[in-house]
Amino acid sequence: MTANAIAPTSTARPPRTTAGFALLGTVQATLIFTLMAISVPLPDIGREFGLDHSDLVLLNAAYGLSFAALLLLGGRLTDRYGGRRVLTGGLVVLGLASAAAPFAPGFTALLLLRFLQGVGAALVAPAGMAVLRALLPSAAEYGRAMATWGGLSVLGATTGNLASGAVADWLSWRWMFVVPVIVTAAALVLAPRLLPADPPRERRPALDLPGAVLATAGTVLVSYGLVLTETGGWVPPFAAGLLLLVAFVLRERRAAEPLLPLGFLRGGRRLLGLGATLLSAGGTATVFLLMTLHLQQDLGWTPLATSGAFLPYAAALLAGGRFAGPLVGRFGPRTVTVAGLATGAAGLLALAGLDTHTAYLPGLLPGLLLLPFGAALAFAGAAVLATDGVPEAQIGLAGGVLNTAMELGPTVLLTALLTVGSGGSALGAAAALFALTALAGGLTARRG
Repeated sequence: MTANAIAPTSTARPPRTTAGFALLGTVQATLIFTLMAISVPLPDIGREFGLDHSDLVLLNAAYGLSFAALLLLGGRLTDRYGGRRVLTGGLVVLGLASAAAPFAPGFTALLLLRFLQGVGAALVAPAGMAVLRALLPSAAEYGRAMATWGGLSVLGATTGNLASGAVADWLSWRWMFVVPVIVTAAALVLAPRLLPADPPRERRPALDLPGAVLATAGTVLVSYGLVLTETGGWVPPFAAGLLLLVAFVLRERRAAEPLLPLGFLRGGRRLLGLGATLLSAGGTATVFLLMTLHLQQDLGWTPLATSGAFLPYAAALLAGGRFAGPLVGRFGPRTVTVAGLATGAAGLLALAGLDTHTAYLPGLLPGLLLLPFGAALAFAGAAVLATDGVPEAQIGLAGGVLNTAMELGPTVLLTALLTVGSGGSALGAAAALFALTALAGGLTARRG
């Protein structure tokens, strides 16, 4: 998609279309808000339920594990049954699990409910993108919308971190689940009024159930193995997951109607978009984790003060999101993605001097402004690149693949970076990855 294809036009959207986009955007941000809902108050949950470190690690990862593992299946279900239908089903699952979570009597119940929340999210995320495509059939409008869509997940993550610290200090971690309950209930009521109905389908694509089982099990085991790297015993699940993913690729090469057509991933633009999404999600997650630990453990800040430290981060993120759409329209998604990655690399490099004595001012704040601004630009351009030229029959698949990159980024990149070292060395390695990807994107743009 060229810059001209998504250039701003003077045609205003009808109020119903604007309201529909706002509804879908709120739902998308809420999915990532829910992912981060228990991140800051996790120690409080551990004390209440008497959990050890491995229990906390699994509880923190549960939502993301089922979310990431089922996104490809959610995307293909969307292509088969229609976006609004699958969106409604996913909202019901997410809403019911979120409504039950505050009443969880112990670890097992809360863990199961977090898994179920992830199942609902895996249906909602690709279905929401399919409905967005139907809501905005014009290529120009859809491109501008995707430029905004790319920053919603970072906004949801930031809001989740900010809110969880405040709620942990003032109320209880259980109140964090009120937000997804309210949003899902409102979405279920408003969707029939604001969102287009699913068009009749002349042909429904077959479901590659063996491929779905292999992809889901492989993704869960690999992700779980990466989560366990700090606690030990990670090799067996990681190795088993890799074998299943290899079997998945072999299966997809032979399947008549594969869950993930391997040709879908070909092309430098789409690969750059997916790579930038994975890096931006992983880089921001790494900074959140390391900064939260540094502020609370090294500097002795409270959870509320820690959340407050990210207010400038949130402001920079909003500023980046505000400028991203017009910049994508003027310069094109590839240029904005590369510029965002380069800016994010500068922010990570500014944070790479982190040690136990680094003060918030001036040691952390410059990086906490540059990184989110760059990430917002990179997400915006990457979302357009990853969905550019996708036929309507595969828009659910595109949503599943894009969101899979977004969900795997924190698990894969965070774990890989922490094997390099803690603190500054991990952030320096992340800066190098951002810079190298930006350089590769710039070089391929010149050749193409």
